[in-house]
Amino acid sequence: MNIDEICNGIYYVGVNDRTTHRFEGMWPLPMGVSYNSYLVKGAEKVALIDTVHVSQSARFLAHIAEITGGAGIDYLVVNHMEPDHSGSIHAIKAMYPGLKIVGNSKTAAMLKDYYGLQGDDVMTVADGDTIDLGGKSLKFYMTPMVHWPETMMTYVEEDGVLFSGDAFGCFGALNGGVVDTQFDTTAYYPEMYRYYSNIVAKYGMFVQKAIARFDGVCINYVCSTHGPVWHDEIARVVDAYSRMARFEGEPGVVVAYASMYGNTEELAERVAMELSRNGVRNVKVYNLSTTHVSFVLADIMRYNGLIIGGPTYNNGLFPEVERLLSALKGREFKNRYVGCFGSGSWAPVSSKCIKGCLEGLKVEMVGDAFDMKCSMHDTDAERCHALATAMAAKVNG
Repeated sequence: MNIDEICNGIYYVGVNDRTTHRFEGMWPLPMGVSYNSYLVKGAEKVALIDTVHVSQSARFLAHIAEITGGAGIDYLVVNHMEPDHSGSIHAIKAMYPGLKIVGNSKTAAMLKDYYGLQGDDVMTVADGDTIDLGGKSLKFYMTPMVHWPETMMTYVEEDGVLFSGDAFGCFGALNGGVVDTQFDTTAYYPEMYRYYSNIVAKYGMFVQKAIARFDGVCINYVCSTHGPVWHDEIARVVDAYSRMARFEGEPGVVVAYASMYGNTEELAERVAMELSRNGVRNVKVYNLSTTHVSFVLADIMRYNGLIIGGPTYNNGLFPEVERLLSALKGREFKNRYVGCFGSGSWAPVSSKCIKGCLEGLKVEMVGDAFDMKCSMHDTDAERCHALATAMAAKVNG
């Protein structure tokens, strides 16, 4: 294959995975996923930045060999130890036994625990340390908890290239090109919200700190471990990540519901209609029984309003509604306007249970929670109208 040279002496050697159905065994991959790795060639030494999932080792090694032509690699920089990026370390070490594996002290501990590597195999670096490759230098920035404790970023000062680990990444295999200037990136932004909201969301404070570290630093390329290399769209991507890190939503409402026989669904549809009538242009309605929670979380991350509804089930919450609420708590969602409704045939308790699950989250409850009994009546339609009106005033305010 013709390996992409991102800029002088810096090459993309990653791979696409269009076979795996679920990332981390949980998140659907309708567009696949890329595992990105990069080769930096200085006048004197060569460094590899991260590896790829072990399932893709053969193609990965072939990409590297095409660039090196059989010459050695001096360093393997490990920005992140998660196995989708470190899984090919043994394969690389076998092909290039003399290389040094570079990481921070927390990386070193994980290298031993995961792969039994220690001692002379590992070179430990600290924040601000540099490695000179000859005309290209690697500078290391510690960015812990973005989104593991050992995460760091590597910066090529001479070219303004930032190898950012998982930060600024997204789901989606690359379609021919590598850099954002080579193809239409529109489809990657929803996958960026989905990637961030499901995997990184809890660590927003640390993402903000990492972004602040590069204020005033010249960055021409952002090379993440998933998704496109960002060049023309760096400002847009950093802005999106920054807003997500602050849980800053744009005006809009997600209506997330489950329904056993269609009655709760009728409430959800009525709420959505009333939101639209009240001037909310972005209304996203999700049936939690048919839509994977990762897609719902992505839009909850994007928009500032959320209304949750579901039927009473075994004197508690319907399982799929409970799953969404558990996901919100686990990711410590905040800065959202939230409303809720429920239904039941003889002893409805859904809205009470939903409100209880939201306790402890830094969200603002909007409108009056209510439960419909059996099927919709005029009073229920009026409650839908009141809830939507109150929510519209908040999200559009």
